[in-house]
Amino acid sequence: MPETPAFVYDQTAIDRTLSTFEEAAAGSGPRLLYSVKSFPFLPLLRRIAPRVDGLSASSLFEARLCAEALAGRGGLHITTPGFRPGEIDEIGRLCDFVSFNSLEQFDRWSARMEGTASVGLRVNPQLSFAPDPRYDPCRPHSKLGVPLDRLVPAEVGRLERLEGIHFHTVFDCASFEPLAEILAKLENKLGERLKRLRWLNLGGGYRLEGDLGRLAGFSTRLQRDYGLEVYFEPGKAVIGSAGYLVASVIDVFNSGGKTVAVLDSSINHHPEVFEYQRSPRLAEVCEEGRETAILAGGTCLAGDLFGEYALPTRPRIGDRLVFEDVGAYTLVKANRFNGHNLPSIYRWDGEALHLEQSYGYEDYRRQWGGEPAAQ
Repeated sequence: MPETPAFVYDQTAIDRTLSTFEEAAAGSGPRLLYSVKSFPFLPLLRRIAPRVDGLSASSLFEARLCAEALAGRGGLHITTPGFRPGEIDEIGRLCDFVSFNSLEQFDRWSARMEGTASVGLRVNPQLSFAPDPRYDPCRPHSKLGVPLDRLVPAEVGRLERLEGIHFHTVFDCASFEPLAEILAKLENKLGERLKRLRWLNLGGGYRLEGDLGRLAGFSTRLQRDYGLEVYFEPGKAVIGSAGYLVASVIDVFNSGGKTVAVLDSSINHHPEVFEYQRSPRLAEVCEEGRETAILAGGTCLAGDLFGEYALPTRPRIGDRLVFEDVGAYTLVKANRFNGHNLPSIYRWDGEALHLEQSYGYEDYRRQWGGEPAAQ
């Protein structure tokens, strides 16, 4: 068993997911990119890189890490709302595909990409599918992408360097129906002008357990009708269900008639618990459990609570508890609030756990020591 708190990712589950996509994409299916923002762990990126057509980044640091993992194999794609003047030249050297977020950035920077990267534009199809506007890329006054309505013929005509279009509109979506609606609107709006482009990036946010045959069908038609290279960039779909957060119970007491179990982990190790105000799935939960307990994180934040769970027995000090389906957006958002250490990272290979990274006081001190980084 790992020392806790621990983040465990199941390499065998990731391999199965990638194999499923490879089978569905065989032939004329879309080219697969792994969106690294969900879990940018270099040992994992190096293992994924040979199985995909490239990696997708959202910042210069992610792009540097991707380039190291790819080592010249596969394409490196990037889009972000915030291209910075001091970084744009390095991004152009590192990345093979650069999608600008606005027409203004396209005008300002696209010429700098000439001879290095294929230039694209992130487009906002102006179709909302996410019920929560905090996570809706197509919300009113969105910062993410050029509204499709702005791509009138006069605008398209001046984008001489434009080679591709990128869009991303959903989050954790089980159906490809939104993608069908988006493509229909895109084709209706741009029509034959799509033939002037080289590639189309369909974004991510879809679960790979959906109808992958339908996804492959979209790709086949876009290649046939417009001659486009088609890309698809899942992140959570690759790593989400393959990740676990393991914690130990360090205290148990009664509070107002309810059992509270304090863990050596915290929602600061899985910030989306607080962000989404939802409880992560617990492996030990028992619907017919005789005991219920509030599982609380170990920081001084009153709302540091994973939730209330039905359990087979009352928790005891030293018990291990496992939160499931937390592979994406956990460690990449995690923090050391109250000076609590980050979880160690373990890899499960189907037979044994392997410690891949751990943290200590020196990492904490380096962050807050007030000393300039060595040049």
